[in-house]
Amino acid sequence: MKISIIIPAYNCQDCLERSVRSVCAQTHSDLELIIVDDGSADSTGEIADALALTDPRIRVLHQSNGGTSRARNAGIRTAKGEYIGFVDADDDIEPDMYERLLGFILEKGLKCAQICRDERAADGKPLPMVVTPPEKPKIIDSKDFLKELLLHRGDCSMCTKLTHRSLFETGRFPDGELNEDFRIFVGFLENMDGVGSLPETGYHVNYREGSNTRTDTYTFSRVFKDIVVNADRAEELVARKYPELSVYARRFALVQRLDYMMHIPVPQMDRGDSFYTGVVGYLRRHRADIRSNPYLSDDQRNKLRIMSVAPRLARTVHSMIKSVSRGRS
Repeated sequence: MKISIIIPAYNCQDCLERSVRSVCAQTHSDLELIIVDDGSADSTGEIADALALTDPRIRVLHQSNGGTSRARNAGIRTAKGEYIGFVDADDDIEPDMYERLLGFILEKGLKCAQICRDERAADGKPLPMVVTPPEKPKIIDSKDFLKELLLHRGDCSMCTKLTHRSLFETGRFPDGELNEDFRIFVGFLENMDGVGSLPETGYHVNYREGSNTRTDTYTFSRVFKDIVVNADRAEELVARKYPELSVYARRFALVQRLDYMMHIPVPQMDRGDSFYTGVVGYLRRHRADIRSNPYLSDDQRNKLRIMSVAPRLARTVHSMIKSVSRGRS
């Protein structure tokens, strides 16, 4: 059964070949690899074209720069496989990753399965595991999977997953948005009963200095606005379909707003900014939830309380403390 693997590639001339070779070395050989050169300014496009000459399963698309979502969607439109996977150009995968995923999908009659990932710093040192692997292969009910995402314990990365192409008929990656994997996968959960999860580590995330595939060319407000907007979408989904998860959805909405408030530059904390004032207003309306939600840590609860009362002062003091700490180190 054919699978299609899509690699969005932007200014990744120093790592693209390694990523491509790891895909071409898959033990499941009935695959196509679609490299989408997203308007690279370096030799990424030329390297992709040269790699395509070495393996007939590789196809290359060239487009003007539009970001990861647009590149992935371009690959999906031309994909011929029954199942679709994604690999970032920085990363590499184990040779049997897709064989394992497809085998579990077919055995259990699933639309999607995921494998575990590890992460390496720019110096090659391993980073702490992002998600705790299951002890054995399992199927996670869609409601339970959403609950784990709302508790920041689940994995929404599309790169660790193999997904039936029919799910992409229900939604595509949001053009021009970040936090896109969370957005699309939460939508997928509505259209399947569960997600297969394998304990093996099959995907390797590699961080690079100055990586262009780890960051899109958006300002602060873009990424941190998107995590808040997606939290609101999750709350709406929970209210409509999974009301029993409401306490987890409220916790998620509060934590995502805390992330926004802890990163927005103090000069941008402007009462004339409707998005910023909307975030503060939400925190103030939900002070009772900040006090009572059992899934907030003490640190989160304390920071949320302060941010709901005096956000600019809290951030100014926090910045001063960080500055002093850096000076002492």
